[in-house]
Amino acid sequence: MTDLPPATARVDDQLVRAIGVPGLAANIVNSTVGAGIFAIPALVAASLGAAAPVAFLVCAVVMALVVTSLAIAGSRVSLTGGLYAYVEAAFGPFVGFLGGVLYFLTAITSVSGVVSLFSASVTVLLPALASTLGHFLISGLVFGALAWINVRGVRGGTTAVGLITVIKLVPLILFVGVGFFFVRGADALAIALPEPQALGKGVLLLIFAFAGIEVALVPSGEVKNPSRTVPRAIYLALGLTTLLYILIQMVAQGILLGDLGKFTTAPLAEAAGRFAGPAGRNFLVLGATVSAFGFVASDVLSSPRILFALGRDRFLPAVLAHVHPRFRTPDIAIVSYCVICLALSLSSSFQQLAILANVSVLILYLLCCAAALELTRRDVRADGKPFSFPGAWIVPPIAIVVIIWILAHATRTEFLITGIVLAVASVLFLFRRKQEGTNLETRKPGRG
Repeated sequence: MTDLPPATARVDDQLVRAIGVPGLAANIVNSTVGAGIFAIPALVAASLGAAAPVAFLVCAVVMALVVTSLAIAGSRVSLTGGLYAYVEAAFGPFVGFLGGVLYFLTAITSVSGVVSLFSASVTVLLPALASTLGHFLISGLVFGALAWINVRGVRGGTTAVGLITVIKLVPLILFVGVGFFFVRGADALAIALPEPQALGKGVLLLIFAFAGIEVALVPSGEVKNPSRTVPRAIYLALGLTTLLYILIQMVAQGILLGDLGKFTTAPLAEAAGRFAGPAGRNFLVLGATVSAFGFVASDVLSSPRILFALGRDRFLPAVLAHVHPRFRTPDIAIVSYCVICLALSLSSSFQQLAILANVSVLILYLLCCAAALELTRRDVRADGKPFSFPGAWIVPPIAIVVIIWILAHATRTEFLITGIVLAVASVLFLFRRKQEGTNLETRKPGRG
């Protein structure tokens, strides 16, 4: 049996383990159910038609394999950092650093795609802004406002996220609850079997709707009895989100029929308009807008800290580690992050950015599944009995094979972009190691 490094354990021992199953499951649902579900039903229906619900089920099975692997790793590594901590504990700082870079790439492409969706939702409500200039103004206003709020203090950013989180699930629940009575049962249940190639592409896109667990597991060092809490919370959250997603798809399909794939901007709003009139349509568009803004607000609150940390440790220019003298926030990192995301949101569509984000997160999941195997092989333990069941050892290899199958449906361009980012990250890591002249495995966090 291998224990975690004593220094690392001592640091995390200072944290309060207060997150239980309900709290962690709620955090996962909140991180998973975002703005993408307001648009993805139409994008999947456009390629799969009546077979779209099958793709949701297949994606749920894939995610069940992935989260089982995460549960195995998470029950053995109860450190703050989530997936990054699992990979680093299994394979060391270099692979762990690449895992962190993949997380960052996922973050910027995801939030940029959601801002594109936000802009599209706003133009549905305000058609006068439906232009390139309008998209720039909307996206610039979003990132500018959130950068200003977060530079002025983390409390303001936290308040904005909290307020939006409370209300973002309401439109989806009402859509399913009310729309259920207006579907034509035969149409909603007219589910076909997809072709393997189309299914693979559909699942690749749908990963965007299911991803988010990696964000919610970051505070692992504050989870009570992680060997019990992590597995139960992720299965509960996966079950709830899968049920909600399939019901949303079937209600939309049962109302819009074969036209669902035509309304790629606001499919749920179009379906709501069919049974609740203009008020229902506008309510769902507003819901998509609020949910998108909530996702972006949550991301801008946390993800720029990655740039701050990389600047602090001299992997990126040290100016990124600048702290505002009055507000005590990483102002340069926040503004830089928002500028990068704004540029991406203006240059690509939601679907393009969603798939690029999925390629990054799937590679990260691949590393975590491999980490689960390695941690089990070395019998690394944190506190409590590790999560296990008869035949558990076979789950990570199956998950790895399935992830490779899904990745095979990505384009060469998407792999090229991810590969370039990882190559640059590797050079930065090696340069930093040479510059310091020390072994990074023994480097103290934050020392730069």
